[in-house]
Amino acid sequence: MVFVLVALAVLALLVGVHRYVWRRFVADTTAPGGTLRRVGTAAVWLLPLLSVGALVSGRTGAPFWLQQVLAWPGYLWLAALLYLTLALLVGEAVRPVLRRVLARRAGGGTATENDSAESLSSQVEAPAAGNSPARAAVSGAPATLVADAPVTAPADPTRRLFVARAVGGAAAVAGLGTVGYGTYGVLRGPRVKQVTVPLAKLPRGAHGFRIAVVSDIHLGPILGRAHTQRIVDTINRTQPDLIAVVGDLVDGSVADLGPAAEPLAQLEARHGAFFVTGNHEYFSGATQWVHHVRELGLRPLENARVEIDGFDLAGVNDVAGESEGQDPDFERALGGRDRARASVLLAHQPVVIDDAVSYGVDLQLSGHTHGGQLWPGNYVAELANPTVAGLERYGDTQLYVSRGAGAWGPPVRVGAPSDITVVHLASRQA
Repeated sequence: MVFVLVALAVLALLVGVHRYVWRRFVADTTAPGGTLRRVGTAAVWLLPLLSVGALVSGRTGAPFWLQQVLAWPGYLWLAALLYLTLALLVGEAVRPVLRRVLARRAGGGTATENDSAESLSSQVEAPAAGNSPARAAVSGAPATLVADAPVTAPADPTRRLFVARAVGGAAAVAGLGTVGYGTYGVLRGPRVKQVTVPLAKLPRGAHGFRIAVVSDIHLGPILGRAHTQRIVDTINRTQPDLIAVVGDLVDGSVADLGPAAEPLAQLEARHGAFFVTGNHEYFSGATQWVHHVRELGLRPLENARVEIDGFDLAGVNDVAGESEGQDPDFERALGGRDRARASVLLAHQPVVIDDAVSYGVDLQLSGHTHGGQLWPGNYVAELANPTVAGLERYGDTQLYVSRGAGAWGPPVRVGAPSDITVVHLASRQA
């Protein structure tokens, strides 16, 4: 019942937002019955349908080619709707100011006076038509003076249309420009961040050990093989000692996305590349993907750990694995180890930090949040995650959260650029 109510509330919100966008961009700026009015109205009906199709096509087993056809327009419209709406809301504050400026230039007074003048004009016209001077008297003024006075209605249709088009045009440029730049940032590929993390128990011999952390690649109907290749080339250029792929590699099946993942076989690191599942793997056939990444040369850590020079590297399944009997098992991954050794945990979601603290983990590497991906989504992400991006300390455990190398849904990032992070482990004994 709660789910139904939430779904209805979301649907009502989307309908209201689309109606608002249609009114400001179409109804207020085009002539009734005109071609532009018809095209704009059709777009406001079609685009949300494409968005729904993009969201459900993968879950319903639609052919991959159809997912690709729907994905670009459907997902981009979701981002465009967000920023067009935000731009229009800013425009609501600009609209009365612009009217006031235009009214003053036309000698019509303020915006408030405009509305009064328009009302006054309607009162003047009625008695003139009925030859009743007595009814034409307004505020005690003689009827002849009111009737003969030149009444200017600054809120005339021409001026109103100009304001609507000016504000709508500026909002379109701002909203679509934001989406365009955010899309470019995703397609360009992630940038490399360098972070130094001191670990009290790390021996001097492991000082400077470099872990390339990449999460949330999100291969799917939009981001494919070229996206993977850019990421692999970027990681290899950093010459890391170890590579950690921290979940949400894919949004789709091995059958559809296997070729897109093939460049992962080119990853190069002295201690190899390791992989843990994210929640999206459990939407895409986690068991098949674990087998496939193993074939590509990555080593899955399914509630397991290995000893690396100077520290223990552990990995746990994502919490979404509970639905398939593949829960994160911290006892298997971390129980019984020598706590005098430094430890690094790979876990897709930051929310498991409490478990990491209880098992004496020194550093947890995570992703999942995308840093919010689309501002102001970072504020929403903060409600569900202890850390949205960057390095923070929880007791004796440090948590580093990557913003991720790809994007889910709209291939757009605003205020949360994609990244690959090279974590430099530092020994306090060095």
